[in-house]
Amino acid sequence: MAINVGSTSSSSALFSAAGIGSGLDVNTLVSQLVAAKKKPQQDQIDNQTSKTQTQISALGQVSAALSALQSALGSLSDGSALAAHSIAVGDTDVLSATARTDAVNGSYKIEVTKLAGAMKASSGAFTGSDATVGTGTLTIAVGDKQMSLDIDSSHASLAQIRDAINKSTDNPGVSATIVTGTDGAHLVLRGTRTGTDNGFSVSASGGDGGLSALSYDPNAASGNGFTVIDPAQDAEYTIDGLPGHSAGNTISTAIDGLTLNLAAEGISTVTVSSDTAKATSAVTNLVNTYNSFIGIYKNLTRYDATTQTSGALIGDATLNSIKGTLAAVMGGTANGGTLSDIGVSLQLDGTLSLDSGKLSDALSDGGATVGSLFGGGDGLAAKLNGALDKWVGSDGILGTRTDNLNKQLSDLGDRQSDLDSRMDALTTRYTRQFSTLDTLLTKLNSTSSYLTQQFDALTAASKSK
Repeated sequence: MAINVGSTSSSSALFSAAGIGSGLDVNTLVSQLVAAKKKPQQDQIDNQTSKTQTQISALGQVSAALSALQSALGSLSDGSALAAHSIAVGDTDVLSATARTDAVNGSYKIEVTKLAGAMKASSGAFTGSDATVGTGTLTIAVGDKQMSLDIDSSHASLAQIRDAINKSTDNPGVSATIVTGTDGAHLVLRGTRTGTDNGFSVSASGGDGGLSALSYDPNAASGNGFTVIDPAQDAEYTIDGLPGHSAGNTISTAIDGLTLNLAAEGISTVTVSSDTAKATSAVTNLVNTYNSFIGIYKNLTRYDATTQTSGALIGDATLNSIKGTLAAVMGGTANGGTLSDIGVSLQLDGTLSLDSGKLSDALSDGGATVGSLFGGGDGLAAKLNGALDKWVGSDGILGTRTDNLNKQLSDLGDRQSDLDSRMDALTTRYTRQFSTLDTLLTKLNSTSSYLTQQFDALTAASKSK
């Protein structure tokens, strides 16, 4: 940096740069020097961070695709997709039916001769719900359970006895209500459960004897305070001529794998057949999910010669191993069968294709063929799940790799913080040094200006002589 003292035109500031003092732009100079010092290290951190984040994202795509594949195996592995049945009921006014997984295909003729019912009985007439019935102990029994209510004079009305029955924590299965007719108010008791064994009896003891008006003994020919409206009865039916009965109208033990819901007396047929829709959907979902993984694999391992760009996991040994293992399992045998037996074939591009017609034929045996292929310890589902667990299980390879990459990101974050701190310190040091230089240059400019003035005065004096 030169100081010009040979010309009056330089008697002003020596530096043309914007600023104060010497004209030195300290902030800009420091910023540029620090940026130049920081750039190589910052570029390295940025590149490593970008690469790590890209790999984490790529591994996330692979993990999600493999987890979806494992989920798609679920209903084929446990057989639930193959155990679905369709039910056809001849007369839905008589009954309805649902199938469980252990249902067997077949047709049944069912005749319902009696529906199960709960007992209902009405007391004699009282003048009103507030009429006093009597005091003592009222005992209501249902089967081998009973409750005893102590009725005193302050709780002896028909309404109060109704409330005592309904609110008792020992209630064995009876509800009470009051029905008022032209002849007066009646206490109506109804069993809460159907079936012959759930009929009730009522007995009274002690007190003033008034509670005897509410007694009922099913074995007594006379003297009962209650009149039976509906008897407790079992459902009675025949299945293909074989008689049966049930305490309830929902029957789950009469036919293997079926639950019958009786609705009315009459005759109906029930036909059970295999429902292949769920199995077809499960196999189709497996094929589509596998092909989704193949699509992700191709995208992550691609190389575009035109743009000279490549996928995030090109050449990745783990991903290539996963793809190779899955292809080997899908193309291999399981329990003596292959996927091609049910219409699923491995294509040259690595994807699977599904022949719906061939799958339909394979399912015509009630799902036995498909179930044998996927089920059991040596089935296709077990082989795939064994491999998938190694990759996406709780201690899977992909999870471990992702954890390591996240640790690298954390380390890069620490490096970034350290670099920022060092650059802040460097900025402070440079600013101090250049500010000192700026002060020195300001003094030199001042001295230069003074010498220039003195030189000009001497020159003017010599010319005047």
